[in-house]
Amino acid sequence: MMLEMIDVHVGYGRTTVVHGATVAVPAEAVVAVTGHNGAGKTTLLRAAAGLLRPTSGKVLLDGADVTRMRPNERVKRGLAYVPQGQQCFPQLTAEDNLRLVADTRRDGKRLIRDALEVFPALVPVLGRRAGLLSGGQRQQLAIARALITQPRLLVLDEPTEGIQPSVVAEIEETIRALATGGGLSVLLVEQHIGFALSAADRYYVLEAGRVTATGDGGPGAVEHVRTAMAI
Repeated sequence: MMLEMIDVHVGYGRTTVVHGATVAVPAEAVVAVTGHNGAGKTTLLRAAAGLLRPTSGKVLLDGADVTRMRPNERVKRGLAYVPQGQQCFPQLTAEDNLRLVADTRRDGKRLIRDALEVFPALVPVLGRRAGLLSGGQRQQLAIARALITQPRLLVLDEPTEGIQPSVVAEIEETIRALATGGGLSVLLVEQHIGFALSAADRYYVLEAGRVTATGDGGPGAVEHVRTAMAI
């Protein structure tokens, strides 16, 4: 398994948000975590990325126990985290946003070229300030920047939030292509059930911080998930 979160309890201060969640991400697979607002999805991802430390349970990355490792140490082991909100440096150009990461890597120029091959729609706007890009372009920029770190596990929090449907379809296709052809594993949190299940090989439903359902992804899983979420 590329990532295993085993009986993880995690939260903020004395407040536990995720209660004993177990989630596994196989190599070269896409796994989606879905659920209502406040279910603990982002908290779970932050624990995977090392931004929150579980009070109990384990986080394994490619078989190694990283439960107490800092985020930068997990990055070195191949994890890249794209938080919610199409985060970028708005006053910098799209190209400079990519260079900030590429300049810390060997062969940074090639890595930028590779990332732009994944998101060719960014090429015409490289000279534009990132804050002036559309939501879809900023999300593509955020993922492209993460890819420059050459991750083996890409963790995405709400990648379709505030994005027009045509770009959602492009991002879904890109995620599938990265997993099947790029040797990359993907863990994503997503409220857009259709997107989550179409993109994913496996899904987990999180309710009140607990995994209440799991199964194989695909369009046929939509009704199972809607039933599990009572929607």
